[in-house]
Amino acid sequence: MTLQQLRYAIGIAETGSFNKAAEKLFISQPSLTAAIHDLEDELDLLIFNRTSRGVTLTNEGEEFIAYARELYIHYENVLEKYGKQGLRKKKFAVSTQHYSFAVKSFVEMVKNFDIDEYEFAIRETRTREVIDDVANLKSEIGVLYLSDFNRKVLTSIFNSKDLQFTKLINCKAYVYLWKNHPLAGKKSITLKDLGPYPCLSFEQGDESSFYFAEEILSTNEYQRTIKANDRATMLNLMVGLNGYTLCSGIICEELNGGDYLAIPLRETSEEINRVMEIGYVTRKNLTLSPIGESYIEQMKKYLL
Repeated sequence: MTLQQLRYAIGIAETGSFNKAAEKLFISQPSLTAAIHDLEDELDLLIFNRTSRGVTLTNEGEEFIAYARELYIHYENVLEKYGKQGLRKKKFAVSTQHYSFAVKSFVEMVKNFDIDEYEFAIRETRTREVIDDVANLKSEIGVLYLSDFNRKVLTSIFNSKDLQFTKLINCKAYVYLWKNHPLAGKKSITLKDLGPYPCLSFEQGDESSFYFAEEILSTNEYQRTIKANDRATMLNLMVGLNGYTLCSGIICEELNGGDYLAIPLRETSEEINRVMEIGYVTRKNLTLSPIGESYIEQMKKYLL
């Protein structure tokens, strides 16, 4: 097994195609296919399922690629420290639930580095993908939250994937809505007040679970619910339908604009699990890069 074979396997996993990976890796498709066949034969392991629609990782292949990425990252770190300068761009990626503060912190972090020397990526995505991206080392850091409701389940997933969660801040629940919403003038809002209006939430995919919800109080019964895939659509639904969502109250006006408000959700005896513990996940025993440390410092600066 060679580092080149690992690089090829990682490239195929990222593109989902032998042809696309071959183009990206500047190698002929037959040579790439032969290299992966040799790797699978040597390991006695089927890494990829081949179909007419492309390739997918087998269960064993997912585990192998996670280890391959970790090994290749260590190789790249050695190359960065001891190899010739200018050989490659350094990479850094973050995966996050839909938090404007996470994007704002990313923007401020990037300003401190030479973009010509780095390849940056930020992925606002589903909760499960945030976790999987960090577990598979597609991203160095994943930003999400825990609550009394989801803590046990998510912590179990973290442990199974060799991840650790680090707390940044505790937040109580807020109602996020358009500034011209009928409830916008209130100092606080109850769930009863929200009854006539659609509750907006981020769609979590076919394998969705209450435990993966980005919105606190996800198990409550809401008369009207609408799911969205991105923040822009969510904001449009707030304006067009007087929709609302439940959030941490940490809003970046610079990115979301000044047409939206975060109003405290009023405490009542029936409303439980209101506290959101916002933090980040990383791989255990994997030292953060200087860029990763800088990104976390930017989040702390914004939140604390």
